[in-house]
Amino acid sequence: MADFLLSYSFLLLLMRVYQHWFLALVLTLTPFLRAVPGAHASRSSTSVEGSQIAPKVSARIQVLLRPKAAWAQHQQPAVDLKEARSFYTKRRFLPAWSTGLEPNATGRAALALLVGAEDYGLQPSAYHASALLALTDSITWPTSVARQQAQQARFEVLLTDGLLQFAKHLRRGQLHAFVPSPLEKAEGPFDPAVWVSSALEAPDFAAALLRCQPRHREYQQLQQALVRWRRQPKGPDSVARQRKTEQIALTLERWRWDAIPDSSYVLVSLAAHTMEVVDNGRVRQTHRLVVGRPDSPTPTLSSRLTSFTVAPEWHVPHSIATTEILPYLKENAKYPSEHDFLAENNYSLYDAKGRRLDPKTVKWQHVTAKNFPYSIRQNPGCGNTLGNIIFRFANPYSVYLHATSETSDFELTNRALGHGCMRTERPMRLASYLLGPDSTSVALPSEAECEAAPKPRTITLKRPIAFHIRYATCAVVAGELKFYPDVYGRDEALRRQLFAPQNSPRLPVAPIE
Repeated sequence: MADFLLSYSFLLLLMRVYQHWFLALVLTLTPFLRAVPGAHASRSSTSVEGSQIAPKVSARIQVLLRPKAAWAQHQQPAVDLKEARSFYTKRRFLPAWSTGLEPNATGRAALALLVGAEDYGLQPSAYHASALLALTDSITWPTSVARQQAQQARFEVLLTDGLLQFAKHLRRGQLHAFVPSPLEKAEGPFDPAVWVSSALEAPDFAAALLRCQPRHREYQQLQQALVRWRRQPKGPDSVARQRKTEQIALTLERWRWDAIPDSSYVLVSLAAHTMEVVDNGRVRQTHRLVVGRPDSPTPTLSSRLTSFTVAPEWHVPHSIATTEILPYLKENAKYPSEHDFLAENNYSLYDAKGRRLDPKTVKWQHVTAKNFPYSIRQNPGCGNTLGNIIFRFANPYSVYLHATSETSDFELTNRALGHGCMRTERPMRLASYLLGPDSTSVALPSEAECEAAPKPRTITLKRPIAFHIRYATCAVVAGELKFYPDVYGRDEALRRQLFAPQNSPRLPVAPIE
């Protein structure tokens, strides 16, 4: 028996390395050990009925949650006393996760969630997992009732605090824990104490608590893929595999910041250079995109598609007019020829008052990027930079989605080639989908009509649709986990914030008697 107990104690040393199965082993062996003759001989003289223990544990919980408690002063491990006190105040400080002097079924399920936090891209150390495992064991071993009650109270408070932080991080992300997520803007404020209390009353505590996560397909599929990924054999290159594990975790973090509350939407994935049309969790269309270059990235945002314009006129942005078109105009003026750059590219020149000008009347050699009082527009037609259709949406960056006459770029692997706006393949297919049943009554231009340079025509959608632009360097595509290059170089800074070395949490040092 002594040898067996020694082996059991040795398992404690391995708990941080093998937390998942360690928890299951501890919770399985504890009842067995108590049944062994003599293992807990002293328990018979100190056992107290649960109904007698609960009030005393409640009093200890209340002491631990006082603002000036020694526990709070030492803050090892750190506990948000305000949120934990809110949780226990509603239940009159009665224990939530233990019955008598041991964790109950809900407490074990709750602890298993925290120990398994890595399945959600989070770290168990942030939720007191090691301290809770040690307390789970210490509560069940022979000692004075007073000490057991003190340990039980600590277990209660630490587990509650871990769950509150866990729920908050699942909802909002670790780095935006105090910033309401898009889900809250749609459904109302998120109160971790209320959420955990509600989950405590549900038939399945773990399932109820986990419903605070983003529900859209991109997040859900990636989180499930992370579970499968972590269960696979490590392989020879463990460092590279760990980097990819972190890449999945930081992508889940981003999704929590910018969760999608809609059931139907159009989603642009910048890292994948693709756009998907999603309807109630099903992908209806996929389009390849050309997005902004690393030095001119397409911004992430949420908006709505409410209309589109066929045969659009392109108002050339001032930056493009001065950096890309002005050099040609200067060159033509310096070396006159029969070629007219503006005319050949279907451009028109206008002054500051919107009056059309003859470019030959301008002394281009005296015009600079800082002194450019003109605007340039490109007329509709197949050679138009916007192609034959543009999808505008409200945003502060003046970016939009449009067609293009340069379709060869869609064959490239790296399509981060633009100025910030997005070019899409098969734009008329998207327009037809957005119109829905109205597509039969709205005549979209054919190639022949495009050649004839029709006049711009804006079509308003009867059913606007949510439009989201996100940056995710990994995703599940057709059931397969895919990793994309970090084209905008954003992952590394986030990786350092999430996975920088941290000190292991220690047990509270406040007095327990």
